[in-house]
Amino acid sequence: MKTLRFILGDQLSRELASLRDIDAGTDVVLMAEVMDEATYVRHHKKKIAFVFSAMRHFATELQDRGYQVDYRRLDDRQYGKSLRATLVQAVKRHRPDRVVVTEPGEWRLLTDMRDWQSACGRPVEIRDDDRFLCARKQFNDWFDAQKQPRMEYFYRQMRRQTGYLMVADKPAGGRWNFDTENRNPLKDNVELPAIKQFRPDAITADVLTLVDERFADHFGELTPFRFAVTRSQALAVLRHFIANALPRFGDYQDAMLQDERFLFHSILSLYLNIGLLTPREVCDRVENAYQSGHVPLNCAEGFIRQIIGWREYVRGIYFHEMPDYADNNYFSAQGKLPVFYWTGETDMNCLHQVISQTRDEAYAHHIQRLMITGNFAMLAGVAPGEIHDWYLRVYADAYEWVELPNTLGMSQFADGGLLGSKPYAAGGNYINKMSNYCQHCRYKVSAKSGPDACPFNYLYWDFLIRNRDQLEHNRRLAFPYKHLARMSEERIAQIHRDSRRFLQSL
Repeated sequence: MKTLRFILGDQLSRELASLRDIDAGTDVVLMAEVMDEATYVRHHKKKIAFVFSAMRHFATELQDRGYQVDYRRLDDRQYGKSLRATLVQAVKRHRPDRVVVTEPGEWRLLTDMRDWQSACGRPVEIRDDDRFLCARKQFNDWFDAQKQPRMEYFYRQMRRQTGYLMVADKPAGGRWNFDTENRNPLKDNVELPAIKQFRPDAITADVLTLVDERFADHFGELTPFRFAVTRSQALAVLRHFIANALPRFGDYQDAMLQDERFLFHSILSLYLNIGLLTPREVCDRVENAYQSGHVPLNCAEGFIRQIIGWREYVRGIYFHEMPDYADNNYFSAQGKLPVFYWTGETDMNCLHQVISQTRDEAYAHHIQRLMITGNFAMLAGVAPGEIHDWYLRVYADAYEWVELPNTLGMSQFADGGLLGSKPYAAGGNYINKMSNYCQHCRYKVSAKSGPDACPFNYLYWDFLIRNRDQLEHNRRLAFPYKHLARMSEERIAQIHRDSRRFLQSL
């Protein structure tokens, strides 16, 4: 039986379900650079280059292993603009008996894929994506059985299931979570590890030329390009991170530092989300580093939690709640995204730093996304769909299954508390504590009102006042609402005046 195996651009794993029983003698692997996928949102130039280069390298690896690969480049004279059109053309060329695919990570593609059989006239088998540690059915069963399906409880189940950092049936160190030890600010004199980077080879150079020509008007800088684009390079990044950055990752995972873009972060989400690394092998190596004494427990636990806890949890939420989840807007926010999210041109230094970094690197770490760009958008009343679209466009590791719940649920509280127990809202004091951005800012973080005050300060209170009906009974916000109740009418009026003046100036 001749099988056409269609591999998507974020499925670059040799152990992929749709490749598992491949017959090198008869089967054909189909891969394609598709304009619709590069432009359904206008992705960062670096993301497009990363995905196309990794795809071309993966296709070459498969060919070197003896597999027949039909690879359609974006600049081929005849190609399908969509995945569906590409498949229909390939079926006409190869005349397979069936088509095998692995389920995609985005709802819009899954919906389209379910109709591919009628479009191409061949049976289409959609296999579960078992690169994840928690199957979708397993998550749905767990979620539906919970009164409070919080990530922390899911994470504990995943620890028990995988055995990571467990001693018999107890967590190593007697605690499930060392988050309180992972919130240290970073001083200027702490030595930072260099990131692992790679010089573009001939394949990547060709892709960079293509992207520069075809996507010149997309957001972001294309060079310098230093991402890993092969599995061997991604494994080198993993080894480098564990050896040089993981031993202090936990301590400083929430920290931010002026003009320092990577700190002790792994940058591994790019390679996990595209398939060059698997969550199991990453967690195995991190646990081995802890067991050998190279990495302290709080660092190993903080990192493993991000993968088997948060990453698996948000994927479960995404597929459990879609398609309606994308329409959530708990605060009925209708504001437009400020133009400076595209230019970085703002006097707020924290936002300038993070947006400029995003433009240059297609990367920012989780606290920069959550507590700077996300926090500001929520406080300013930006419509959740606007900031969701921005995150999906600008980050090289952004795919909707992971980005949408993180944005609508974690960052914007647009789902009303399904994913998180409270909004991640904060004034300037938090940013000042966790970074040195405020030291280099035109605004004064110590000032609470007036044109020189940090806008986060009055926007925070304006947000709580504006959404009092939805939030004042949240137990985790009891303290700020008690403080708000003691404010004078003049103070509240000043908050409104400052907020209105600032937002109108954007």
